[in-house]
Amino acid sequence: MQPSHILLLIAGYFGILLLISYFTGRNADNDSFFKANRQSPWYIVAFGMIGASLSGVTFISVPGWIEASQFSYMQVVFGYILGYAVIGTVLLPLYYKLNLTSIYTYLDERFGNYSYKTGASFFLLSRVVGASFRLFLVANVLQAILFDALHVPFWLTVIITILLIWLYTFKSGIKTIVWTDTLQTLFMLIAVGVAIYYVADDLGIQGSNLLGYVIDSDLSKMFFFDDFKSANYFWKQFFSGAFIAIVMTGLDQDMMQKNLTCRSLKDAQKNMFWFTIVLTFVNFVFLGLGLLLTQYAAQNGIDAHKDQLFPVIATKSGLGFGIAIFFVLGLIAAAYSSADSALTSLTTSFSIDILDLEKKYSPEDQIKTRKKIHILFSLILVLVIIAFKYIIKDESVIAKLFVFAGYTYGPLLGLYAFGLFTKLNVKDRLVPIIAILSPILSYIISVNSATWFGFEFGFFILILNGFLTFLGLVLIRRK
Repeated sequence: MQPSHILLLIAGYFGILLLISYFTGRNADNDSFFKANRQSPWYIVAFGMIGASLSGVTFISVPGWIEASQFSYMQVVFGYILGYAVIGTVLLPLYYKLNLTSIYTYLDERFGNYSYKTGASFFLLSRVVGASFRLFLVANVLQAILFDALHVPFWLTVIITILLIWLYTFKSGIKTIVWTDTLQTLFMLIAVGVAIYYVADDLGIQGSNLLGYVIDSDLSKMFFFDDFKSANYFWKQFFSGAFIAIVMTGLDQDMMQKNLTCRSLKDAQKNMFWFTIVLTFVNFVFLGLGLLLTQYAAQNGIDAHKDQLFPVIATKSGLGFGIAIFFVLGLIAAAYSSADSALTSLTTSFSIDILDLEKKYSPEDQIKTRKKIHILFSLILVLVIIAFKYIIKDESVIAKLFVFAGYTYGPLLGLYAFGLFTKLNVKDRLVPIIAILSPILSYIISVNSATWFGFEFGFFILILNGFLTFLGLVLIRRK
């Protein structure tokens, strides 16, 4: 595949996104940017959320996990189902009842201003790092298959990527993203389907025998009950998955901002129900693709592992032009579907939660300030992604993403759990201290847990962190 082919593909794809932005951005205001005027069809939101949830991390990292972890990731995915049920039955009714633009406004009403600013700040940190992780992975692949050949440095690749996202989101924000994410989810899933077809055909697997081939493989072991101390022990991963879903979707402005664009609570709940079913199936398909790619690499002597497995086989294995072109299409879709909503949610949260935009600014100044914040977070993402180039060396990005989320989303989990399931009040000024100490204590316990207890926390660190935050809030309760 020649660099010129990839450039044409990117140009055509970006042209479509700009066209969608043009039609959705007419007569756009801050209400359009933040809430899409609460007019989004639930089925469009549900389908688009799949792409935003999967992102480039799932597209690249999950297939590369099979060699080392088999299908153990499905244990986390099954936990997602429980987590999404909590979101649909507990959190969404709360958010719609309070008519929120930013979900962290709840913390202000429940505890006070310090808790509110603390929750919003932890989201901003979490989303900046999470979005940067995802974009770093995609930028790395684009660098290897395109920009290195054009002698374009990595930092410029990152700037171009963020600039393209800024261009089609700066005017109408979430109103545009609801529709562009739908298109990008479709392209991503088509890319996976094409890849499965090409690899399975080369391995001599007929379509009707594909599921049986996957199930019969030694690499498809899904459940691990043998060693409760192990990081991939079923119940550990299942409950970690449930809490990951709650915090990275239900307590995340990025994902909830899409849900809050639905016309009613009933529509938002339908969105979550169908989103859960489809996402579970899609994750299994990604793991199936990973199994086929791993088998293909072994049979053809291809030395590619983890995050390099899918890109190398798709673009350099000789399977044909078709898989290469759809891989790049899926990769671009994965990059934009997660990053565009992240940039919009960061702008929303900082505007509403940190600057109190709706309370302290005139309507004209609100739009001007929001546009400046949008540019600011674009620059921040560029700098963090470039920094990751020198930090991340060998591990799969998705593993790093979930572990980091355990430290940054833990305080949010503790705050919301305490607010929803107790009637106690807290000393609001002390909440930031608890939110900072809990991740520090969690990290100390985690790095020493194997020595002290013979126990690996893995993704379970999120639950420990949330529990320590909850316990800290109990200690600072008002009597």
